[in-house]
Amino acid sequence: MQVYLANTEATEQFGASLNKVLPKKCVIYLQGDLGAGKTTFVRGFLRAAGYNGTVKSPTYNLVEEYTIAQQTVFHFDLYRLSVPEELEWIGINDYFAQQSICFIEWPDLGLGFLPQPDLIIALIHQEQGRLLVITDNTQNKITSAL
Repeated sequence: MQVYLANTEATEQFGASLNKVLPKKCVIYLQGDLGAGKTTFVRGFLRAAGYNGTVKSPTYNLVEEYTIAQQTVFHFDLYRLSVPEELEWIGINDYFAQQSICFIEWPDLGLGFLPQPDLIIALIHQEQGRLLVITDNTQNKITSAL
């Protein structure tokens, strides 16, 4: 699936649309260059889920946790990871064992320590906006509901 997103608002709106279709346990890889809109996308999802606080990139914390209406969302940013083994030091498997939605920015930096994604969302700078490309690895094809 490919969608052209003309601006930040469109990126947030598409993130919000996922709030209606994602299962309670899901792993989403977010790919794209710096400034491509990965955190903006997650912000749209969280706003649609009812979160009203600040949504920032977890670059320095590595992970931000959001609990909204009995649903936990983890937002990982692996950009500053030196080696994938660091994920074991933070107890990465404990996060994925929970009934939660996990968004992972820069997943290629954690290869070998991350579960396979249900969705891969790539955001690619294109003209004034960005092209969103989704690879759906689920059996029920989440994207067919979008």
